[in-house]
Amino acid sequence: MGTSGSQPVQPNPELDTPWREFDWGQKVLKEKLENFSTSSKDVKIVKILVAGAVGAGKSSFINSVNSAFRGRICAEALVDAADSADSQSFTKILKAHPIRGENYLPFVFKDIMGLEPGALAGSQTEDIINAVFGHVQDGHEFKKEQALTHEDQHYNKDPTLSDQAFCLVYVIAANTVQFTDDKLLDKLKIIRQRISVKGIPQVVVMTKVDEACPLVDKDLRKIYTSKKIKEKLDLCSAKIGLPLSNIFPVKNYNKEIDTKDDIDALILKALEQIVQIADDRLVDIQRS
Repeated sequence: MGTSGSQPVQPNPELDTPWREFDWGQKVLKEKLENFSTSSKDVKIVKILVAGAVGAGKSSFINSVNSAFRGRICAEALVDAADSADSQSFTKILKAHPIRGENYLPFVFKDIMGLEPGALAGSQTEDIINAVFGHVQDGHEFKKEQALTHEDQHYNKDPTLSDQAFCLVYVIAANTVQFTDDKLLDKLKIIRQRISVKGIPQVVVMTKVDEACPLVDKDLRKIYTSKKIKEKLDLCSAKIGLPLSNIFPVKNYNKEIDTKDDIDALILKALEQIVQIADDRLVDIQRS
């Protein structure tokens, strides 16, 4: 007669204490952002460039920010329903996406074509660098086979301070960060090196945390006690080369038909840090 073997003890997926302190109250944070004003009398709107791999959730993040302010699900930045890393970039044209609640807020997201691994695929490194420095005019249609040149009609040869982006936000999906292609990382390193020389700050918004961790999928407030999410952020930090303080895990609105406070709290906190970092850069430029 056989004996039943004992079941192996499953490791605890949670940390004893959160690795990052987080205030889940989003009302005060939202009001703070709605009352934000730039530290410059010359630049009234802070521009933030959003880049990332195809399918990482760039456009969904922009929509989620607007949803958090308006209290309803927004879809102004077009999103491919497949939202897959296997699909080609759905964003083809550089477009500014204003953020507004009751009124327009003094920061704007610029959405650029998604990066693809191939040397000539997706948004060229030069396209992103030029967009950060204000050389790419809104409405420019990106081409896989050729980056924007100074001869193009949409090339801004003499950008003003207001044309420039003061922060690059790189969106990466938590559920696929471990599979990030080395060619993509090489592209990002080139971009980071070129814009870092000019003092442009960079942050990572890590999306799809619910797809990366069942614990977080069940309860979003477990995000900072989840061992799996912490591992994902550590891996992202090592791959991208940014400190954890510049990486913000979020859940984009996807299947929801109503906004939720906990989703808003993560989105708004990431935005607050992005806006502050961008405004700090603006101050530094004016001092130099």
